Amino acid sequence: MTEETKATEPITDPAVSVVGPGDGETIVLGTTRMRILEDGSTTGHRLGVAESVLAPHTPGPPQHRHAQHDEAFYIISGSVRFTVGVNDHDAPAGTLVVVPPGTPHTFANVRDQPAVMLSTFTPDLYVQYFRDLQDMITSGRPMTPHATAQTMSRYATEPAGYI
Repeated sequence: MTEETKATEPITDPAVSVVGPGDGETIVLGTTRMRILEDGSTTGHRLGVAESVLAPHTPGPPQHRHAQHDEAFYIISGSVRFTVGVNDHDAPAGTLVVVPPGTPHTFANVRDQPAVMLSTFTPDLYVQYFRDLQDMITSGRPMTPHATAQTMSRYATEPAGYI
């Protein structure tokens, strides 16, 4: 077996998860397309990972705070505006934003180009929230602030109350 052949063989170790470019679970939430790369099933629910593509001028979720998980965002391309409390932070490609539990935050793509970011959730608690939102949309239920807050509450998250 040549070194080139070894490098292209698929990984078959059952303890390793490999998600290729076209793989993963796709969730569409309005103008945001999310690809779940790790839903916690491989990590004992210690870690969830998602790639999100935010279309130009995509508003983010209502500002909120998580009680039980950290969230991190690595901007792959474009630029994302993070609002923490009343402070805005523009995060261009190559920026990492880490949000600890209890910190009020939201994000949006305010630019004319798409933005791509990789998000982690530790533990994976919040991955199911995105699935629930997609279910809400596909069933025709309106995503009102009240319905969104109710869904957030199932995952130890609440609206932060900043406008």
